[in-house]
Amino acid sequence: MPALPALPALPRPPLPADLLPGSLRRRIGERLENLRIPDFTVPAPVAKLVSRLPQQPPTQVLTLALNLALDRILPRDTLAPLTGHHLQMRVLDAGLTLDFTLTEKGFRRATPAADRKPDLIISATTRDFMALALREEDPDTLFFSRRLRMEGDTDLGLLVKNTLDAVDWDALKARLTGRRG
Repeated sequence: MPALPALPALPRPPLPADLLPGSLRRRIGERLENLRIPDFTVPAPVAKLVSRLPQQPPTQVLTLALNLALDRILPRDTLAPLTGHHLQMRVLDAGLTLDFTLTEKGFRRATPAADRKPDLIISATTRDFMALALREEDPDTLFFSRRLRMEGDTDLGLLVKNTLDAVDWDALKARLTGRRG
C-alpha cells in the first residue's frame, strides 16, 4: 500500500497585537505596564458552585493557552521531561482542579486515575496565578511565602519553575503590544 503524503502544517494564527491598530496597541501596552492586580479572593459560594461544575471546559482553556505558548515562549525541548506525566493545577479559592499532561502533540486534558495521585500538583489562588502570569510576582516569592505550593515530583516542579523564570517576558510583552525593543 503506498504511503499517504504528509499534510501541510496549518498556519499559526496571528498574535492579538497583530490584529490591533497601532494606537490602540500602544494604549493597551501602556496600561499593561501599569497594571497591578488588587488583592481579592473568589467568594466562597462561587467557589462551591464552580467546584461542582465539570472541570473539562476550564482545563481545555488552559491546555489551549499552553499550546499557543508552546514553541513560541515555552520551549518544547526544555519541557520534554514533563511528557506523559499527570500534572494538576489547583486554583484554591475558585474550586478548580485542572488535570493535564504533555504529549508528543502538545498539552492535553488528563483523566485523573482514582488510585493514583498526579505526578505534580501546583496550587495557588486565582490572584496569585494571575500575578505569576503577568510577572507581577515571581515563582520564588510566591513559593517562599507559601502562596504557591508544589506537591509531588520535585524535579518536575523545579523544571516548571525554571521554565517560567527563563521566559523572556519583556520581549513577549513588547511583541504583544507591537513595540520593538
